[in-house]
Amino acid sequence: MVRGMATHEIRIDRSLPLASEPHTGHNRWHPDIPPILRCNPGDEVVLETRDTFDGAFDRRSVSKSVEEVDFGLVHPLTGPVYVAGAEPGDLLVVETLEVIPEAFGFTAHVPGFGFGRQDFPDPYLVKWELADGWATSDDLPGVRIAGAPFMGVLGVAPSRALLEAASAREADLAARNPDDPVLLPEAAGAVPADPVIAAEGLRTVPPRENGGNVDIKQLTAGTRLLLPVSVDGALFSAGDAHFAQGDGESCGTAIEMAGTCRIRLDLRKGAAAERGITTLCYERDQAASEPAPSGGYFATTGMCIGRDGRNEFEDLTLAARNALEAMIRHLTHEYGFTPQQAYTICSVAVDLKISQAVDVPNVIVSAFLPLDIFV
Repeated sequence: MVRGMATHEIRIDRSLPLASEPHTGHNRWHPDIPPILRCNPGDEVVLETRDTFDGAFDRRSVSKSVEEVDFGLVHPLTGPVYVAGAEPGDLLVVETLEVIPEAFGFTAHVPGFGFGRQDFPDPYLVKWELADGWATSDDLPGVRIAGAPFMGVLGVAPSRALLEAASAREADLAARNPDDPVLLPEAAGAVPADPVIAAEGLRTVPPRENGGNVDIKQLTAGTRLLLPVSVDGALFSAGDAHFAQGDGESCGTAIEMAGTCRIRLDLRKGAAAERGITTLCYERDQAASEPAPSGGYFATTGMCIGRDGRNEFEDLTLAARNALEAMIRHLTHEYGFTPQQAYTICSVAVDLKISQAVDVPNVIVSAFLPLDIFV
């Protein structure tokens, strides 16, 4: 296994949207999107990335600006990168070496999107200043969030078979759940604008077997993401940089930012086929260092009992929602935050964890609030 053979870069102009620089990336998943960079296993790659909404917000934006978001532009990704020798059945090893933040970040409540979308239907925006490893905001006075930057979207191109299977199952889901936000292929806003790719390309919002919008906060520097390869060359892309995020990303966005990631791409030949790996895994040799001195916490819990008192069986989604709602109530009652402020804090700092999933019929999910965010 060869390490550090060469370093490659994809640079972008962040003052321009992706559509003005289509040679730097894409915002749909499709096997026919051509690579813009080639590397060998063991090479380092530096990718400059746009934020998740393709530059829709800046320091002058207000909550009403969220209503103008074009979901067709989510997510602008940098890539694809062709890895020589990669073929179906391999594992692509994506080792994050560094994620460098830009100076501005934001957290947005997009109407109709997010875990608490039914209770938070209005647009809301928190703007963050990112400096010296911390995020602070005039919109959340007295709060300071430690940086633990990572890329929210890391993925490889789907095969034609996966593209067709995902399209069919998501269309079926949308038909069965017409009121839920299932994002089907949509040509409007697609990059590349090739008619076939735009019409067929999978939206980047849901994660799938090819990785994608995984939003795993542990994928910081030092972690290796393992992705099953579906097409020759793997065709790796990344975007959606986060400065910090709580497990669950409750309101639908973290502390979103533009950023630069430095990664090493390597291969484990035949490992996906040999080990029967069909979805992403991740690993690290040593535990991550804490981004800030560890402190105490306050945790709420939720069980799978609805607001109407009805008991459901092993419903983790309901349990997680109940834990989140209890934490929002805690933050509003104990600290005086508005529900929208509390919801934002949950999204960027609170961790949702499955405490137990075996004590039938009620599973328990805990929401952990780190107390050292309060200054």
